[in-house]
Amino acid sequence: MADVDAHSLQTILKRDAALLQDTVREAGALARSMFRTELKTWTKGASSPVSEADIAVNDLLEARLRSATPDYGWLSEESADDSSRLSRRLTWIVDPIDGTRNYLGGHDEWCVSVALVEDAAPVLAAVFAPASDEFFFAARGQGTTLNGQAVRAAGGSTLDFSRVAGPKPMVERLHTSGGDIKLHPRIGSLALRLCRVADGVLDAAFAGGNSHDWDLAAADLIVQEADGRMSDLSGDPILYNRREVTHGVLVAAGRDRHASIVAHFRDRPLP
Repeated sequence: MADVDAHSLQTILKRDAALLQDTVREAGALARSMFRTELKTWTKGASSPVSEADIAVNDLLEARLRSATPDYGWLSEESADDSSRLSRRLTWIVDPIDGTRNYLGGHDEWCVSVALVEDAAPVLAAVFAPASDEFFFAARGQGTTLNGQAVRAAGGSTLDFSRVAGPKPMVERLHTSGGDIKLHPRIGSLALRLCRVADGVLDAAFAGGNSHDWDLAAADLIVQEADGRMSDLSGDPILYNRREVTHGVLVAAGRDRHASIVAHFRDRPLP
């Protein structure tokens, strides 16, 4: 794969785009069939919920994607990490169900999120929210679609805080005129929160520290291809498929608004 030329890579990515869309739709249908049913659940790490639905969806995605692309790396929230991914040019980065707490609580804001990363940057992305029938898709250089229709991030550089989502203490650092602010209602799926920037529903979205590659990679490309930007607060791009897959505070917004937010935090860095 390392020796593939640019033309051949585009052919491969066109094939993989169809594979990705079909597989994520199938995975979403499986998750939807198990939604609001009695499920076995347990806790991973300190407080992260997992259910048999997460594992079933992960198993389906892994079986479909890895059998079709055996030379690719694999990084999933619900799979043991295989360090061989670090030497692969192309790697699938997967969150079988992003927003598991919402899913288990019977709320609609959860999704299947899958990206294909070349070296450190996503080149294909799909985020599917089956409960609301929203399918976001992006390919590098080809724009972002929602259910097949092109979408773009909201333009401008001003902030309407009712159209900003993320941890309130962080967003309050953008508010310099005093008084209370009312943010957009919380979106429990981080991938969907970020995708709401891509389709113009939100002006900006923040991710608090401790997000992971699988929460971010697909939404990152979806935002970028919708004429938005997503980065850390210094404006540096997010690098994926590294040994360390945890990230700090991040922001997504339309191009001009993102530049304004980054400039704000450059002058007023977080402690």
